Amino acid sequence: MTSKITDSSIEAFLDGLASQSATPGGGSAAAIMGAKGAALVSMVCNLTIGKQKYREVEDEMKVVLAKSEALRAALTGMVQDDVHAFDQVMAAYGMAKETDALKTARSAAIQAALKEATEVPLKCCRAAREVVDLGAVAAQKGNLNVISDAGVAVLAAYAALRSAALNVYTNVKMITDKAFADAKLKELETLLSGAEGVTEEAYGLVKGKLS
Repeated sequence: MTSKITDSSIEAFLDGLASQSATPGGGSAAAIMGAKGAALVSMVCNLTIGKQKYREVEDEMKVVLAKSEALRAALTGMVQDDVHAFDQVMAAYGMAKETDALKTARSAAIQAALKEATEVPLKCCRAAREVVDLGAVAAQKGNLNVISDAGVAVLAAYAALRSAALNVYTNVKMITDKAFADAKLKELETLLSGAEGVTEEAYGLVKGKLS
């Protein structure tokens, strides 16, 4: 693999996921799923904008496209962010602990790294939830010829949201700063709330249009 995971081929990335190496792992996979969802939203928008039949929704689709492209870029960047966060946690756990002072420094470093390792998947959750909602708009108003792609976009983004949430849960339970931990869990529950309903509604809408 290259130094930047997203510069590698899909095959190389999957080989890395399948290997014994801890990174890339589930966090990177979640970010990629979210980025794929955003890309598909953009695809539906690009195939809707400029079509006479969809002139009434063109302005809205342009707004959706701008948002989905920004989210695609952000989520793609989170692939590498996840690897970095994991590496920082491992580095902190590997610090010396022979004296009380070293133990204190190590514990502080671990907690700081765990907070960062919580923030990264939470950012992924925020972005993925936005993609879910944008995908739902694409499913409702996008070009019927690619409406199934809008459905896949929503499903991919929802998978990214729930997948990244698992990494938040994993890291937050090891954080001793309870105020921080509780705040992150509260935000996560807000992001998850209603997402399943939006996803199922969009799936049903797309399925109905394909029938």
